[in-house]
Amino acid sequence: MRWKLFADLAERAGDDEIEVSVDGSEPTADDALAALLADYPELEERVFTADGDLESHLNLLRNGENVSDTGLATPVSDDDELALFPPVSGG
Repeated sequence: MRWKLFADLAERAGDDEIEVSVDGSEPTADDALAALLADYPELEERVFTADGDLESHLNLLRNGENVSDTGLATPVSDDDELALFPPVSGG
């Protein structure tokens, strides 16, 4: 599956699109995020709170749809596109 990163997340990773592989028969967004952070540990402090929760201001999308209702428990598959991005402001 592929992660798309935006703004400072892409800057920290040095790339805005990253392929990851997830093992297991029923992978979740949490598994995919763990795979991303295994390769890009510099993102962890920006993605998680001190308590280990996903930062509330980050948007998590699966195939272009916000999955805030299921969050990291969202089921994913190999052909999914996941995205993490901070809120955008401006005018």
